[in-house]
Amino acid sequence: MTSAIAESLRSGEHLLVQAGTGTGKSLGYLSPALTVDGPVVISTATLALQSQLVDHDLPRLAEAVRPLLGREPTFAVLKGRHHYLCVAKLEHAGDAEEEPQAGLFDATVAETGPAKTKTVWIGEAGRLGKQFDRLRDWAAKTDTGDRDELDPGVDDVIWRQVSMPARECVGASRCPYGQECFAEASRARAREADLVVTNHSLLAVDMMAGRQIVPPHKLLIIDEAHELADRVSSATQAEMTAEAVDRTARASRSYIEPEDHASLQEAADALTLGLVETPAGRLQSGLPNVLHEACTLIDGATSRALRQIGEVKADDPDPVRKQQAKATLTELNATAQRLLAAADYDVAWVEHEPRRALVVAPLSVAGLLAEKLYEERTVVATSATLTLGGTFEPVARSLGLIAKTPPAPDAAAKAPVGTLPPKKEKPPAEHNELPWTSLDVGSPFDYAKQGILYVAAHLPRPAASGLPDAAAEELLALIEALGGRTLGLFSSRRAAQQAAELVRMKTDHTVFLQGDEALPLLVRKFRADKASCLFGVMSLWQGVDVPGDACQLVVIDRLPFPRPDEPLAAARSAAVDDVGGSGFASVSVPIAAVRLAQGVGRLIRSTSDKGVVAVLDSRLETARGYGAFLRKSLPPFWYTTKRDVALAALKRLGAD
Repeated sequence: MTSAIAESLRSGEHLLVQAGTGTGKSLGYLSPALTVDGPVVISTATLALQSQLVDHDLPRLAEAVRPLLGREPTFAVLKGRHHYLCVAKLEHAGDAEEEPQAGLFDATVAETGPAKTKTVWIGEAGRLGKQFDRLRDWAAKTDTGDRDELDPGVDDVIWRQVSMPARECVGASRCPYGQECFAEASRARAREADLVVTNHSLLAVDMMAGRQIVPPHKLLIIDEAHELADRVSSATQAEMTAEAVDRTARASRSYIEPEDHASLQEAADALTLGLVETPAGRLQSGLPNVLHEACTLIDGATSRALRQIGEVKADDPDPVRKQQAKATLTELNATAQRLLAAADYDVAWVEHEPRRALVVAPLSVAGLLAEKLYEERTVVATSATLTLGGTFEPVARSLGLIAKTPPAPDAAAKAPVGTLPPKKEKPPAEHNELPWTSLDVGSPFDYAKQGILYVAAHLPRPAASGLPDAAAEELLALIEALGGRTLGLFSSRRAAQQAAELVRMKTDHTVFLQGDEALPLLVRKFRADKASCLFGVMSLWQGVDVPGDACQLVVIDRLPFPRPDEPLAAARSAAVDDVGGSGFASVSVPIAAVRLAQGVGRLIRSTSDKGVVAVLDSRLETARGYGAFLRKSLPPFWYTTKRDVALAALKRLGAD
């Protein structure tokens, strides 16, 4: 991997590297990064990997190479502005005009002496108020203002009071507290560092902002690259809620005419009505009349308000709040116009849970990535999950490296999913607009000897949501054969709850259910109790690391295809269907392949681990085409569909 990255730096070819768990891929890409003249940027998807790099890998590497370089390389973490304490916001936190919930910081005051008082917080406001007091104490001592260094942490509702989203920031030169800005200080440190660690979301914002945030660099390393397209989609997504419109009206009230403030409030009421009358789901035929009218009102009201506010100047009485008002108005205005335009490359839908919202997102980000990601730098994308069905092509296409789909529409509709070219084959030159190559470095694990992939092919095809009776009985038998030590990955919250209730009722095993407590705490308890089970949903499918014999059975209740009501996946499938291809094969199957590979990867975490992955969805064996494609996307476990073989293996493990 190190050699391949060095060659990419020499040739300018972009590189996709699949590096399985345990390969030491972080040191594999950090080492050649130190040969680059100028900063190198490493982007990750999760805070866990960011912490691993900054707290463990980079300090060890920097110390190790000091004798060779004659100095110790420097590194810095770069996060979005909202991760840092904003001194300007802290000065006004809790003001009634700042947030609608003025009662958030309400308190009673009791005398404790002739000239002394103490604040006594009450109820839920009391819990939050105590957090706010602790945050103020921390603010007086912190050197970085980084939320991740605040331990114990505070609720999001508190942090929003003292952090500044980038769009609302007036800029250091116009802010009275610009010299004290923690976010600006973090950017200054990043500009001086040899290695800069950031995240996919900020990388996406940087691309859309014309590369004004991340320092200029020649090498970009994207770890957890299978997550990048989704994170970019989220960064380019916009939404409107009635609460946001109402909040914007309050924030801008001091800077606009009363009639325009009233217009914004009327627009909020219109949006509330439209969201109530419109069922949740994708808007396939454009905005219905009630939502079109609401967006038109919002567009007009925000446009007039923005003209009145004009340019925010440093000598304004309160430039920070004025900029906040202008930023929220600008965002609402842009979202309303985007929804009214109803462009073919956007997808719009209505959500009712967890709150009523009108949402718009791009149909695809591959074009954006092709245009913005690769220019004037070499990109190395790596992950344990980059080959799907035995080829890099699906991921390369999602990352914008392949501009067109090679098969003709009729061929794409008929071709089985598993018949893509081998991973070492390059696409035809006319379809490969950007120079790239790929490498699968393999794994240090002997999957065929360390693990079994058992597919319960005798079970009926899953239909209704939740956990079917036959699958529940199979789950119980597998857990009992091993004696606990089970990580259950479920497709829905309902299925996880049903499984937990069943195992608690039928066995003596402790079951930790995601949502009952904070996830890190549940994982620690699961790791410590070898007779226990940990059940949960999609966020458990990746990032959970439990090596050793505490987790020797991973159970997956069904293949993780996107739900039919997932608006983006459904729209992308329909777009492929419309040109004669198979949306299911091109969109749903690759999504399921990545999710399944991530879930299966929870089992073998070290060279001494042993265990069984049990998939309670017979389609992984019986489905022609995509069943084989999904199996090719998984580590090469010893494969069986025989129930007695799986149970016997688990009993042997349980007896050890």
